[in-house]
Amino acid sequence: DRSESYAPVIAAAVALLDRLPDENESDARKGLRQLQRSLEGVVATDYFPGPSKAEGERAMTVVAAAYNRKFSPGEPEAVASPIPRLNPKEYQGRQWATREHLWVDRVASAWLIRRFIDPRARFLWMKNPQDCPKYALGFDFDGAAFTHVEERVTFQVLMASFGLEGDTGLDRLGNLVHYLDVGGVPVAEAAGFETILQGIRTGSKDDDAFLTEVSVVLDHLHAAYSRKKAAD
Repeated sequence: DRSESYAPVIAAAVALLDRLPDENESDARKGLRQLQRSLEGVVATDYFPGPSKAEGERAMTVVAAAYNRKFSPGEPEAVASPIPRLNPKEYQGRQWATREHLWVDRVASAWLIRRFIDPRARFLWMKNPQDCPKYALGFDFDGAAFTHVEERVTFQVLMASFGLEGDTGLDRLGNLVHYLDVGGVPVAEAAGFETILQGIRTGSKDDDAFLTEVSVVLDHLHAAYSRKKAAD
């Protein structure tokens, strides 16, 4: 019975929630990840879960939601709908739009679009998703053409939409993006990748520069993930 083991996790969630208004983004993200790891550690050895597990997960959800409201306003809510298969040839040279101040899912999705779907893609970074032009293909905000669907984050929805699932490197990148964006199964490279993103953001003058620099990292990660599978 691991019920009592959830108490420190819930207490840590309450403490993080209390100090969140005064936290900077880096420290808040670090606290969120630590909280997530603590909860995962208890869940991994809780073979007969009861109400305490649900309470711990609710606490994690509340803190994550508060974090997103402060540092990533406009984070999309997952919808339940089928994902139609689309023909990339019909999506060339298009204008794609998402929320400004790119982070994990949005920057990875932009990389995926330009690298595997629409090499001539043009991007619009918006302050308010409600200002998305009708001709633009929106991604990673509520009501966008491509956004969270059930358990998939936007990166994974784009993969499914354009028939990219089955590419080992992309599948593993999808797991990385999913974990950093909404949690789930831990990925060994997650902390290192997130630290690199923080460093790039610090030195980037705008979202275009951020995407350019992060794209190099994602190219290398994709190559490494693909090569590791081939070696196996």
